[in-house]
Amino acid sequence: MMKKTYLCWLGISGVIMLALPWAAVTFVKADGGMAVCLLLFYVVNPIYSVVIGVFAGKDRKHLGSLPVVSAVLFLIGTWLFFGMGEPAFIRYGVIYLALGIGAMAISSIVRKKKK
Repeated sequence: MMKKTYLCWLGISGVIMLALPWAAVTFVKADGGMAVCLLLFYVVNPIYSVVIGVFAGKDRKHLGSLPVVSAVLFLIGTWLFFGMGEPAFIRYGVIYLALGIGAMAISSIVRKKKK
């Protein structure tokens, strides 16, 4: 069951962190592209990082790597579709990782206190 859950979240991470940047570059025209990128970088990705962190906090032993995987997929996606090695994307990836790990830690602590 846990393997299925992990693979499901891995697939969702792939869609959000790889497919959405690809879709932004491929289908959105130049003027709207900047708005879509801002929406991705400042709304969608941070919210997803927190959500995946909260979920991973429920079972850190099996799902604890999800925030890391999500941040790495973000870097891969942005480097592939926006510019290889762009240092600004590393900062975003680190912030998303911090959001995910922080949410995972808080979720884990809250879960332990409930028990």
